[in-house]
Amino acid sequence: MIDRYCVFGHPVGHSKSPTIHAAFAEQTGEAIDYAAIEAPLDDFAGAWRRFVAEGGRGANVTVPFKEEAFRLCDTLSERARRAGAVNTLILGGNGASIDRKVYGDTTDGIGLVRDLRRHGVTLAGARILVLGAGGAVRGVLEPLLAERPASLFVANRTAAKACALAADFRDLGAIAGGGFDAVAGPFDLVINGTSASLAGDLPPLPDDLFAAAASAYDMMYGAQPTVFLRWAAERGARGVDGLGMLVEQAAESFFQWRGKHPDTAPVLEALRRAL
Repeated sequence: MIDRYCVFGHPVGHSKSPTIHAAFAEQTGEAIDYAAIEAPLDDFAGAWRRFVAEGGRGANVTVPFKEEAFRLCDTLSERARRAGAVNTLILGGNGASIDRKVYGDTTDGIGLVRDLRRHGVTLAGARILVLGAGGAVRGVLEPLLAERPASLFVANRTAAKACALAADFRDLGAIAGGGFDAVAGPFDLVINGTSASLAGDLPPLPDDLFAAAASAYDMMYGAQPTVFLRWAAERGARGVDGLGMLVEQAAESFFQWRGKHPDTAPVLEALRRAL
């Protein structure tokens, strides 16, 4: 019997998740079918229920449905509860068909941390700057703070939003927030969690942002370095894009569904060649 999984989004035709999970399934010998489903903007919950009725066992969820996925879950991981969003749905919590309850998790943060480790970035004791205060950033703060950085500053165009976000996570570590004008480096790691790179734009940042041997990470990715990574390289930082985060968060979802950890390196390499 082939178990069914999918990714929900709108739009979703561009998603690399079917390719990634097909590679994981072949590598691990798991019999799954994984598709991309474009859910109606006004009926994500209905799309999920129809998928389950047709034999679906779990799903990934991308924009704009992560908050709606959060609301339909019966139980949540702690990191999903903190994020207020879900990117991984599991029927029955452990996939058991006799249990129709829905368990929700967010694997974005663990995907980011694993990719940073792959590139040799040390998080413990580091001074970290995170740009942006939207859902993408909220989903990664708990795993980042779990690595015990010396400090983490969230900077956003709207300072009040960054401050409020930092306050939500203050019990987990040394975190503060403010506007871009409040950014005062140097930092060991700067993570761009804004969508500015998609428009070829940059947040207003000071030139003395990076410490010696600092790293710059953009959650966006492409065939060429993003404008943020080019800007960081000109100031001496080592740049990493978000393709590895995409693969690593998918691997964590796959593990939760199937109980097997795929080898992400060959999948990431194949995706990189195809860009």
